[in-house]
Amino acid sequence: MKLLTQSLIAGAVLACSISAANAGVVIGGTRVIYDGNKKEASLSVNNPDSVPYLIQSWIETPDGGAEKAPFIITPPLYRLDNHQQNVMRIVRAGNLADDKESMYWLNIKAIPSAPHNENANTLQVAVKTRIKLIYRPAALKGGNPEDQAQRLTWSHSGNSVRVTNPTAFYMNFNSISVNGKALDDVTYVAPGASASFALPAGVSGGNLTFKIINDYGAPGTEHHAAI
Repeated sequence: MKLLTQSLIAGAVLACSISAANAGVVIGGTRVIYDGNKKEASLSVNNPDSVPYLIQSWIETPDGGAEKAPFIITPPLYRLDNHQQNVMRIVRAGNLADDKESMYWLNIKAIPSAPHNENANTLQVAVKTRIKLIYRPAALKGGNPEDQAQRLTWSHSGNSVRVTNPTAFYMNFNSISVNGKALDDVTYVAPGASASFALPAGVSGGNLTFKIINDYGAPGTEHHAAI
């Protein structure tokens, strides 16, 4: 077989100031916070590798449904030569809530160029990164999730811990622990919604600590609660 193509999909990653690397391509952030006071948001893509890549990008709704996301990303498809950098621009192109944050998924696929030697067996790997795109309306006046984290309410529900978010911000969790035992697979809770996460075996309640991921993708301060 002359060419074997394998697709690897990387999950959502953290941090705006920390770069995310996929094969030879480096994405200049691991989340995008779109400030509603500005006309656009941007994200850089750098290729320090020795071969060019084809870069494809698109934006999906939170549930991955067929409806179109209210954003335009340019350029959506381009060649990124070796040792070059490009900046992708994201522009709002539809109606969004102005009293709370909205979250979407930004997908970036990096496809390396194929070698020209037709007699050689090669492995071509396309890598897709999926990161959070969070639109923050201008009406929220510069607040951020970390400032509101203590407003979250927590309760014990069966074998899970339930968190309710009365704020206008998405709360993306870095960690949640109960009585010193970390919960697995913690994600986020949307504005005005609730989310549940499974408790560790043998834990039913007690002291709870959690950390929120800040706008730059780093863990924030430790917050305390009880269930």
